[in-house]
Amino acid sequence: MSLEKRSLRLTGHATSLALEPEFWAVLEAMAQAKGVSLAALVRGIDEGRGGAPLASACRVAALMQR
Repeated sequence: MSLEKRSLRLTGHATSLALEPEFWAVLEAMAQAKGVSLAALVRGIDEGRGGAPLASACRVAALMQR
């Protein structure tokens, strides 16, 4: 399975995040359901991830949504 890389701006700095397309689809649906941008959703995940890698934290958030 290939990764899809996207660039996001989190807390004032640009970062890139590589996830499988299926995870991006779930995160986009989560953002839409909450009425926020994808960047805002990922920013919230970033703030609550502790020491976990951001990509892993995003995958866990997506899996918890399902």
